[in-house]
Amino acid sequence: MPQARPSGVGPGPDCLAPLPPPTVRGMDEFDEFDEGLEADAQLPGVQSHDRWMRLALDEARAAAAEDEVPVGAIVVAGGRIIASAHNQREQLADPTAHAEMIAITQAAAALGSWRLEGCALYVTLEPCPMCAGAILQARVPVVVWGAADPKAGAVESLYRLFEDPRLNHRVDHVGRVLADECGRILTDFFRGKRRGPNAGPGAGSGA
Repeated sequence: MPQARPSGVGPGPDCLAPLPPPTVRGMDEFDEFDEGLEADAQLPGVQSHDRWMRLALDEARAAAAEDEVPVGAIVVAGGRIIASAHNQREQLADPTAHAEMIAITQAAAALGSWRLEGCALYVTLEPCPMCAGAILQARVPVVVWGAADPKAGAVESLYRLFEDPRLNHRVDHVGRVLADECGRILTDFFRGKRRGPNAGPGAGSGA
């Protein structure tokens, strides 16, 4: 039976009610926010966002090659990747096997703690309600996401779970980093699916 890929690192250090307008920081404002983060979660700026997101995109391409919906995620702590994952719902026959869920589990194992304080999670698609909930539960302080998800996004598109004042944790986040690339790999994947089985796994995804 297929199993989730290991991270490759050993141990180391009712939202339906209307909410006020979001306070999401733009990328040009995110540098100011860096100073308030714990040292391990500091993000130097836009170029760093791009660098880490490109590594998450590598995971998304790996998902497409496995005929999985191409979403990838990584967790960064102390300037290094402690978790790297992609969607594996089909392989594991597990509806919870989203990239973020697997990456969070890997990161917790790497740190030996369920609290992912001092970490930053990069994901190529805006987190869904399940993944946003797991991010909140894991106390992840920073999330950087790529393409918006108008059908399931729980950060900006449908809900704003990271901004909900009724919850006991907040997540600072910046979105639409490399949004075109992150969205294109999904568009190409589903276009290939519509062409039929002869298109092959991950057809047109750039994998």
